[in-house]
Amino acid sequence: MIKAAIVGGSGYTGSELGRILCRHPQISLEAITSRQNAGIPVAKVLPSLQGFTDLSFEAQLSDDVDIDLAFLATPHGASMEIAPGLLSRGIKVIDLSGDYRLSSPEVYEKWYGHPHSDPEGLSKAVYGMTELFRDRIARADLIANPGCYPTCSVLSLAPLIASGLVDEKVIIDAKSGTSGAGAETTKATHHPNCGATITPYKIVGHRHTVEISETLSTVAGSGVGVVFTPHLLPIIRGMLTTSYVTLKKDKSKDELQALYDKYYSGRRFVRRVAVPSIPSTLASNFAEVGAEKADMGTVVVMGALDNLVKGASGQAVQNANIMFGMDETVGLDFPGLGV
Repeated sequence: MIKAAIVGGSGYTGSELGRILCRHPQISLEAITSRQNAGIPVAKVLPSLQGFTDLSFEAQLSDDVDIDLAFLATPHGASMEIAPGLLSRGIKVIDLSGDYRLSSPEVYEKWYGHPHSDPEGLSKAVYGMTELFRDRIARADLIANPGCYPTCSVLSLAPLIASGLVDEKVIIDAKSGTSGAGAETTKATHHPNCGATITPYKIVGHRHTVEISETLSTVAGSGVGVVFTPHLLPIIRGMLTTSYVTLKKDKSKDELQALYDKYYSGRRFVRRVAVPSIPSTLASNFAEVGAEKADMGTVVVMGALDNLVKGASGQAVQNANIMFGMDETVGLDFPGLGV
């Protein structure tokens, strides 16, 4: 049995990790931290976990905590302060913040606005997009769990990008539910302000732009430019991306679908469909992808997933399974809600 802890367990990603791990047959949840809820039973703060855990929140992990794995569901800037100490004690780390996702300290500082305090860890971290980098994940001690928008965007685009058929620029129109903004209420996510509209935000300069670009460039083996615009949807959870690419060489619709089927053959959690559906993926670790041929050599590429599961906590557990030599589906092989 793998012993695990969640650092930062009272937010949406932390609570999703608790939901999945409390029923995982090969991972034992030993500790959950939350400074503001220290000493309070987890089930009192997260009622959905009542009857599934007897743990109480701790302010922080003790120096002698007996665990094999730590999930860091902490804000960016905090994870890089916590991860080095855990790694030095032989504890594997999966970070769900943005601290270890980018290629260099310089790129990180440009997009996050402050220096990176663990450049050595940044250089060793493996980007945890499971379907793309499984072999590296299996050998890793530190995983940078991808962002939700990058997961949805990259998984839907990867087969085309890897084929070398796509021009150098990708345009991504992305939409996410309000849970993607975190548990703290803001003016933008206050229901009267967002409940009956679709709102673009951070139209230029969203931090996920560089993460998507770097990942697609790795897949392509050369630079891929990204124009990325996120929108807030008046739903709680779920994500849909619609991307537009220009082909260098014409392909039929059947050829495009065959390309996707081959690329994701044997990949349990990515399914190729005609039109991806948010409800089909909700509360599950599945992503749906699809591609439709348009005029003028353009392909419309679509993706859907649950931003809190495949876009965050579910993918983190999928990575943990691989890191510890388990089948990647363990504890995750359940369908979406469908409505």
